[in-house]
Amino acid sequence: MPQPYVIEISATGGVDVLRKTARDPRPPGPAEARVRQTAIGLNFIDTYHRTGLYPVKMPFIPGSEGAGIVEAVGDAVTGLRPGDRVAYLGSGTYATHYTGPAAGMIRLPDDISEETAAATLLKGLTAWMLLFEVRRAMPGDTALVWAPVGGVGSLLVPWATAMGVRVIAVTSSPEKAARARALGASDAILSGADDVAAQVRALTDGQGVDVSYDNVGEAAARASLDSLRPRGWWISYGNASGAVAPIAPGILAAKGSLILTRPTLFSFIGSAEGLARGKAALFGALRTGAISAHIGQRFALEDIGSAHTAIESRQTQGATLILP
Repeated sequence: MPQPYVIEISATGGVDVLRKTARDPRPPGPAEARVRQTAIGLNFIDTYHRTGLYPVKMPFIPGSEGAGIVEAVGDAVTGLRPGDRVAYLGSGTYATHYTGPAAGMIRLPDDISEETAAATLLKGLTAWMLLFEVRRAMPGDTALVWAPVGGVGSLLVPWATAMGVRVIAVTSSPEKAARARALGASDAILSGADDVAAQVRALTDGQGVDVSYDNVGEAAARASLDSLRPRGWWISYGNASGAVAPIAPGILAAKGSLILTRPTLFSFIGSAEGLARGKAALFGALRTGAISAHIGQRFALEDIGSAHTAIESRQTQGATLILP
């Protein structure tokens, strides 16, 4: 068996701080399981930890989700056994092995592959949270979706469309605009345009959109606000361009009683009931074909720096997998 290792950071900075370090996997403690990982999901939050946007205690192993084969279980684990295929969310998945709470591991059904699970679990649950839990999307809604062909966006757009939502996509290139339309967006706007909000108004007969799903952050904040109809929702769920500056409540009032929220997924899946509800919705959407795992690129775990460079420079489409 190849030498087990982790990717660790001891300081914040560029991709050069990501260091391969030989390390034996930790044996599972009570209520834990150890997994030999076969696929790891790449997410923007991994770059936030590396750069220090989201502070972490050093040394730190990045990575937020993965999938693989259970190798061992600790005392009091009854729902899993060695050989089971599982997927999970948890800190420290940039490694050949992952040891964590068994209660948070989802045993995969035969029709969901490990790569599909690693490509869709965190991103798909995020899309579920946005569409069902934060604000229930309804047929006839019009939504502005930023980064529509990224990891979350490539699931959010077709899922919203399947629910009867009209999607206006905002993306960075004609090629990505074409991909957004193929995913179900009715229209696509280039983010480099002078006035995104004016184009949104033109596409909605001056009304604006019901909701803006915004994972871009600082660079999209003003356009998100100015694109909303009265009582519209600005759901800010990411900081790809940097953190959004504070917004005075009076601005929301002046623009038509707007609603601003900054949800985090773990507020919605922190309970067993919440995780089960999200898992059922995600696997159901995959089975019906409402969404699919669009794996745009794969990188070896040893080449994790190139993966970070690709996602930060907007060179990725769909999900990115890291393969140990």
